[in-house]
Amino acid sequence: MPRSHSRAHDLVSSLTQQLLLGTFKPGDKLPSENTLVREYGVSRTVVREALSKLQAAGLVQARHGIGTFVIERQARSGLRVGPENAASVRDLLELRIGLEGQAAALAALRRNDRQLAQMRQALDDYQDLAAAGDSCIEADRRFHLLIAEATGNLYFSEMMAQLGDGLIPRKRMAQAERAGANLAGHAYLANLEHEAILNAIRRQDPEAARAAICLHLSNSRDRLLPD
Repeated sequence: MPRSHSRAHDLVSSLTQQLLLGTFKPGDKLPSENTLVREYGVSRTVVREALSKLQAAGLVQARHGIGTFVIERQARSGLRVGPENAASVRDLLELRIGLEGQAAALAALRRNDRQLAQMRQALDDYQDLAAAGDSCIEADRRFHLLIAEATGNLYFSEMMAQLGDGLIPRKRMAQAERAGANLAGHAYLANLEHEAILNAIRRQDPEAARAAICLHLSNSRDRLLPD
């Protein structure tokens, strides 16, 4: 594959991830071509190719002489996440063990320095929020979505995005079901597991990354849903 196409793919992945994370919302104007050229260190040709792919995917719309704008994503009849209860959380975690195990292995092989830095920032944010007693749900979700982005395969990001709140098990459990859970303790243990995942991805060790994220998700299930 020519290098320009690889760079365009990387830029598409990055921008798509930002759309999925809500960094850019419907109606927002994307950064100009000049800004993207400067921020990503790519040519104008690469930027135009990436924007063309995003437009073909129905994520953005180009307005001549004005710029490129994010459009409302069309509802899809794809994955339907079940009700907010313990059984649904268990089922989703079982699905995620398979999906994210492969994503972490691919991310270990394909990640770049920018993606590593973003994962590091997500975990730093997670730790700071947990230490302050604040919700770290957004940072948690961001970390897992960044792993999907680092696969270089947009279908992983799409599948993860369709899970929605299913990425955060404790958010999908009824208040009564998680009333006795030690959420602060869970957050601390989860972040230790996150660090192991990131370290394996940084070392470019796919099997260690797969094992670390599968262990994390299995432990999340056991912490929230003890027998």
